[in-house]
Amino acid sequence: MRYLVAVGLTVIVACAGAAGLVSGAKSQLEGVARVDVVVAELAPPSDGFENYLLVGTDSREGVDPNDPDYATMGDDLGSQRSDTIMILRYDTVAQTAALMSFPRDLYVTIGNGQKKNRINTAYSLGPDMLIRTIRANFTIPIHHYVEINFQGFKELVDAVGGVRVCVPYGAKDKNTGLRIHRGCNLLNGVKALRFARSRHYYQFIKNKWQLEGTGDIGRTARQRQFVAALLKDTVKYSAANPFGVGGVMRSIVGAVKADPTLDIASFLKRLKPAADGSIASYGLDVQNDIVNDMSVVQLGGNSRSVLEYFAGIGPAPVVEPPA
Repeated sequence: MRYLVAVGLTVIVACAGAAGLVSGAKSQLEGVARVDVVVAELAPPSDGFENYLLVGTDSREGVDPNDPDYATMGDDLGSQRSDTIMILRYDTVAQTAALMSFPRDLYVTIGNGQKKNRINTAYSLGPDMLIRTIRANFTIPIHHYVEINFQGFKELVDAVGGVRVCVPYGAKDKNTGLRIHRGCNLLNGVKALRFARSRHYYQFIKNKWQLEGTGDIGRTARQRQFVAALLKDTVKYSAANPFGVGGVMRSIVGAVKADPTLDIASFLKRLKPAADGSIASYGLDVQNDIVNDMSVVQLGGNSRSVLEYFAGIGPAPVVEPPA
């Protein structure tokens, strides 16, 4: 999330790609569950690029009530709630990748209709509705779909020995249980999830705890930061522990779902250059707003260049500086 929970896909890329195990892992990857309902909404091939919609889901379904993070998961068993919505754009010519995240409170028209709500509402109506909503609002084609649940995310992080995240200030969030110190922190699955989920992110600045204050906006930036860090650390783990990659693959299969048209093994071969962590990261320019007594975020004027790039009708914008 520089998380994903939709992170599972990028973990596969780094792990299999870096270790050169794509062909050997193919039989394992065939066990990934498929999401048939999205097929009708997927775009035909585009010239020069492919977009992968990455969704991280927040649900208590199947989670042990004694899990350290049970209280901060989705409120209802089996509820459809996306906590992370990202698009991974792959340039088929330059063989480069870029990430963009949508704040889950982004105010949009749902599907092709007239009703407006948060983009997270679209996913609650089904992943096909989410794809339709993204296409209708932003003209961004979605060629493939991947989702991963939070429980699976934690297992993936632990499978690669944790992920190192560096921050300029100590930070905490009492809502998620996050507590990390200034500098670099090696986060296990539980701590990584707390970092990725944090919306009430306090930083210890000038001997005082101060609310970072950007809510969903800051959280999506931290999630993209985590994706990059996870890629890099997975590459290191794969190189140092080639015989441990099989265990990582098994955890992936139990956590990830994808559209039926996605050949994951072939996809890994194509995304191998992304395994070094050099993925451009883009956030949307948004502003907090209140609509019908509901807290939302609205798109700002500087979002156009990013949206046009992911829609395939504009050049790559200048990459935001590292967090």
